[in-house]
Amino acid sequence: MSATNEKTNEFLPGVLPLRGTGGTLSNGRIVALKTGLVVLAVFASTFLWRAGPYHSHQDVNADICPQVSELIPKSNGALWKTLGDIYETDAFKMRAVDWLAGAVRIPTESYDQMGPVGTDPRWEKFGAFHDYLLKAFPLVHASLEVTKVNTYGLIYVWKGTSNSLKPLLLAAHQDVVPVEETTIDQWQHPPFSGYFDGERIWGRGSQDDKSGLIGVRSAMEKMLENKFQPTRTVVLASGFDEETSGLHGAQMLAPVLLEMFGENGYAMLVDEGSGYGEQFGRVIATPGVSEKGYLDVMINVASPGGHSSLPPLHTSIGILADMLVNLERNPFEVHLERGSSTYKIAQCLVHTPELPASLRRDIIHAEHNELALRRAEQELFKNPMFKSLVGTTQAIDLIHGGVKVNALPEQAWAVVNHRISTQSSVTATKRRDTELLISLASQFNLSYTAFGARITDADAPAFGTLTLSEAYTHGLEPAPVSPTAHDAVPYQLLSGTIRAAYNSHRGLSDDDSLIISPGIMSGNTDTRYYWKLTEHIFRYGHTDGARGGSIISGVHTVNEAIKISNFVEMIRFFTTLILNVDESELP
Repeated sequence: MSATNEKTNEFLPGVLPLRGTGGTLSNGRIVALKTGLVVLAVFASTFLWRAGPYHSHQDVNADICPQVSELIPKSNGALWKTLGDIYETDAFKMRAVDWLAGAVRIPTESYDQMGPVGTDPRWEKFGAFHDYLLKAFPLVHASLEVTKVNTYGLIYVWKGTSNSLKPLLLAAHQDVVPVEETTIDQWQHPPFSGYFDGERIWGRGSQDDKSGLIGVRSAMEKMLENKFQPTRTVVLASGFDEETSGLHGAQMLAPVLLEMFGENGYAMLVDEGSGYGEQFGRVIATPGVSEKGYLDVMINVASPGGHSSLPPLHTSIGILADMLVNLERNPFEVHLERGSSTYKIAQCLVHTPELPASLRRDIIHAEHNELALRRAEQELFKNPMFKSLVGTTQAIDLIHGGVKVNALPEQAWAVVNHRISTQSSVTATKRRDTELLISLASQFNLSYTAFGARITDADAPAFGTLTLSEAYTHGLEPAPVSPTAHDAVPYQLLSGTIRAAYNSHRGLSDDDSLIISPGIMSGNTDTRYYWKLTEHIFRYGHTDGARGGSIISGVHTVNEAIKISNFVEMIRFFTTLILNVDESELP
């Protein structure tokens, strides 16, 4: 999820690098794209402001990014304390090392354009992974009902004693990004070794996302060893191709999960996402409450061919180039809107000590003062990466044209990738792209069709054609925003759980130890298929995602690793979450 480097002490809440997003590009391009997203997120959060006077968050308007106290299990308090003590022992840490390292040693790589399960032998490695899970977590497999979907998709059901309560749904994917053969010699330790150096577990998937998948099963195994029987049912869902859009995995799991408990039949869902880290002098945790939408647009220009010694004034490549330049000269208009997830991200900054005093004042007054909102927007948007998080983006990622140096190109095309603002839609993005190119279609006398609709007169004579269409897959709308208000019990419960897990791992009892801020994912997780299951969907991985020290964690690139202390804290988080939800007042 979150590659880190030496200079990662200042982040914007919600723009921590994500663990994985599905895609339809080649593996090399996926790695390059995701690595770029990680770099984007890192630099998105670096501001060069001078710090101003700071007052603790108790002195700031309590309505701005309100915080909750740590939530420690009560009826399950004795078990929580017992398990917490166990987690601090060296014996348990070594057991956790064995659990995660063993999972890393099985190379569950997923690739683009894999054939259906049963026809493509590359899926078979997941069978070995299932065998490992069965051996590593015997009580989990003896006590929970396991359903396999499309052979390798996994659903575990830990039945509670009460059938009237909606279950907790936890998700984590089994697959990992492939390791490029040309990079193997750059790894400090072999990518599927699961090597433990006394501090870190090394290997592909150690962070993304086997830490989550193994972490929740580790928590359950220890709870079962201590005779815990949940009141509320707990469901685990694990796809096996999240890194390549989840078409064979989560997309197939979703209807089964829906049939099991019905639409909005789950109390809440927690999947992978960003974690916590020091930002502007405070530690901030950023559970993702939404995801941006996605749309790939193909721009195709066709014109007459011929010998290049007798060229027209403009070839299809030249026309396409003009259109792409026009596109980049006209980025989407972006504004920070009250009530949006990104606006709430900005509000949470007022609780940090190193935020400039002028910006803090503007954010505080922005709720009721338009000038203050625009000043805050102007200052925040000086960081182009935060601006990209707020608005719809466009990136020209692919281009092709021509087949021979002395032949006029009869066709040229490019693909533009859009990440759609949570305040916008696929339809609005298509409409904007369509309108932007109308004048150029007229200038070059092209017959224009956009997303199946005729824009120009079909009978009018034309030099060539301009066609806009969805490339590869249909667009994805921005995810529904999970409620975060004071009466949104799931978000408040998750926030209190995060604080309790963070504090207990460090022996703290301070409600001022960290800030919980709504986050937003610039990419997409398996939750894209789970919208009907619950309106309370959170993308959060309880690990130090913003402050990893001098060694890069290597998510989606070389030297992926996780500190054992971080992994044990993740197990503690899942334990606390399951116990808190079990005794909560959730329906």
